[in-house]
Amino acid sequence: QVQLVESGGGLVQPGGSLKLSCSGSGINLNDRATAWFRQAPGKEREGIACIRRFARWQRYADSVKGRFTVSRDNAANTVYLQMTNLKPEETGVYYCAVDNSGLGTLLVDPYDHWGQGTQVTVIS
Repeated sequence: QVQLVESGGGLVQPGGSLKLSCSGSGINLNDRATAWFRQAPGKEREGIACIRRFARWQRYADSVKGRFTVSRDNAANTVYLQMTNLKPEETGVYYCAVDNSGLGTLLVDPYDHWGQGTQVTVIS
C-alpha cells in the first residue's frame, strides 16, 4: 500500500523558514517525480515545486523561485521542501504528490498518489 506522509509544517513569522518532508512507504520516490502543492483557504491547489525522477530536473512556480528548494534523500526515501523568506499569503496546507510516470509537472492532474497534507501558517 502506497503511503505519503508530510511533516515539518507549523507556525512561522514572515521572513522565517521551514523544511517540509515527504516520506514514502510502499513506493520508491527516487524513480518517480514528486511535487509539492499548496492550498490556501478558499483557493485552488497550486503546484509550487517538482523534482523529477532521479533528481535530474527541478521546477518551481515563479512565486517561490529563489526562496524554495526541493531535494531528495534516496536512502531515506524522502523528498524535502526547504522554504525560506516565507510570506503570510503562503499560509495553507502543503501536500506532496507522486507521479508514477516520473516526468512531473506543476499541474495537479498527472499525480497518482497524495499525502494528507501539513499545515503551514505564516503570521506575525
